Amino acid sequence: MITEEIITQKMETRIGELEFTHDFANGFPTDASVEKLYDERDFQRACQAYLWSLPAVSFTAWQRGITKQLGAKNGQIVSILSYEARRGILTANATTPYYLGFADLSAGPFVLEMPAQGVQGAASDAWQMAIRGTEASGRYLVLAPGQKEPEKTEGYIVRHSPTFNIFLGVRLTDADPEKGKQALAQLKMYPYAQRDNPPKMEILDTGTKAWSGLPPRGMEYWERLDDMIQKEPVESRDIFFHAMLRSLGLQKGKAFKPDARQKKILTEAALVGEAMAKANSADRRFADVKYRPGAHWDFALQLDADNAENYWNLLDERASWFYEAVGAGPSMAPKRPGPSSAYLSAYKDKTGEWLDGGVSYRLHVPPNAPVKLFWSITVYDVDTRALILNDSKIADRSSRMDLKKNEDGSVDIYCGPDSPPGFEKNWIPTVPGRNWFAYFRFYQPTETYFDRSWPLPDFEQV
Repeated sequence: MITEEIITQKMETRIGELEFTHDFANGFPTDASVEKLYDERDFQRACQAYLWSLPAVSFTAWQRGITKQLGAKNGQIVSILSYEARRGILTANATTPYYLGFADLSAGPFVLEMPAQGVQGAASDAWQMAIRGTEASGRYLVLAPGQKEPEKTEGYIVRHSPTFNIFLGVRLTDADPEKGKQALAQLKMYPYAQRDNPPKMEILDTGTKAWSGLPPRGMEYWERLDDMIQKEPVESRDIFFHAMLRSLGLQKGKAFKPDARQKKILTEAALVGEAMAKANSADRRFADVKYRPGAHWDFALQLDADNAENYWNLLDERASWFYEAVGAGPSMAPKRPGPSSAYLSAYKDKTGEWLDGGVSYRLHVPPNAPVKLFWSITVYDVDTRALILNDSKIADRSSRMDLKKNEDGSVDIYCGPDSPPGFEKNWIPTVPGRNWFAYFRFYQPTETYFDRSWPLPDFEQV
């Protein structure tokens, strides 16, 4: 009996050596190569699923922090006022007070009452997509998937949430404390079942208690994603991501019990996925992402205010925002003047080097900033994407503060480890050994922001 000698072909690829019986075209991968290819397939799927799931995982982490760590009840409004409390939120604003609450609609609809003036915010679903129309003042009745609309809805603006879990987040924007109190007194969130006798709004003051709503790392990231998968409906836009996750043990209606192989892949994918997300945020490669040619200020939120729903189909643009921020709505990426806020982000200095906590920089803010209310510059830690943690607990400077101005009305902001003589009021302390990035916010931006005629220079090393 003559045994034919089998000749195999080995090929070098970016995932290592692959071996085929006979040759690539006429043969099959060997058993070892089959295993390698399946592992690589699942790893690539997990990395992309990381980018896709960022808004959902961030939501669940934030909700757990508010309810389990701070002890908020279902639908209870929480105040985020102190420096410590703000550090529990991705890229929180350090200038305006936050009031937010999470509600689980599975037990029944909720009523949201939004003040007429003095606040900016909206209700969002569990994918952090603003529930259309809730940015305006009014009394809203919010229904979960499958919940029937009551027969009598007079006096309510009815809105249907795509998810069972929602959150309401607002910021007080009026500089007058009394007007802020008046606006806050009109902010309410309670079950529709209690509409005839609404409960007294008891705002939970977080004080300086440390908590975290930041997305976790490692296997916990996938555990939080599983929370979302089990609780919420599967959107038609996401069916292929759900299909890709099944081979990794994440499937609606089934317990998440990954085996050793799946754990190894998911743990590494959480690391590489976050690295991809970090690159995707800090070095955005989207069309028209730069505020002005040749500068390093990006439009932080690439959302089309006139077609906000389409944004949820843009994987990279969506991931670039939600890796480092929370909440997204048309008023956060305006296309024209109005009651809105706009965001620019910077990660590099004028020379193209990453912003470094051990280096001193100057940011020259030209006069006549295009804002109706005020502007602010805030510095964030790269690791947590939260307010930078320094001994002074100073992370921002704004036009509402008593800053030292130049003769032409411009302002020089200094960021660095050492206080600049004579400009202490304009200084944001940074931490050596840690990189940072910055957001420049425009509250109610005016026309020269939209036509980009107002220049905002880059950070320059001092």
